[in-house]
Amino acid sequence: MSSGATRRALTLLPGRFVVCRFPPDAPLPAWLFHESAHVWSITRTPDELSVVCDEDDVPPSVEAAAVRLRVFQVAGPIPFGEIGVIAGLSAPLAAAGVPVFVVSTHDTDLVLVPAEKLDPALAAWARAGVAVREPSG
Repeated sequence: MSSGATRRALTLLPGRFVVCRFPPDAPLPAWLFHESAHVWSITRTPDELSVVCDEDDVPPSVEAAAVRLRVFQVAGPIPFGEIGVIAGLSAPLAAAGVPVFVVSTHDTDLVLVPAEKLDPALAAWARAGVAVREPSG
């Protein structure tokens, strides 16, 4: 693991998250834009529009992936030139058979793991010396 990854703590965010997939030309989902939605991500490619959000924010009429995810926020800000942060965090999970879904922002990365793999993920990171904390308050 790179020294950058070992110094970066993870914070487990509350809630369970999902990924919703829409056609590439779909409008942005208006239901996502409300004050209580604290963490979400929208990515459009030529092939799809993906929305990552809290499962409680998804209306019943919208189909979400069956997998529920837990989100870990990497302590940041992470300089753009820092190498190996995601590799250092995902390698222990790969060795433990835990899949990951990653979302990056300007300042940090979010590592999402299936909710049913939360305990194996925590154990893998503990063995690798990665500090994980629950949010305060």
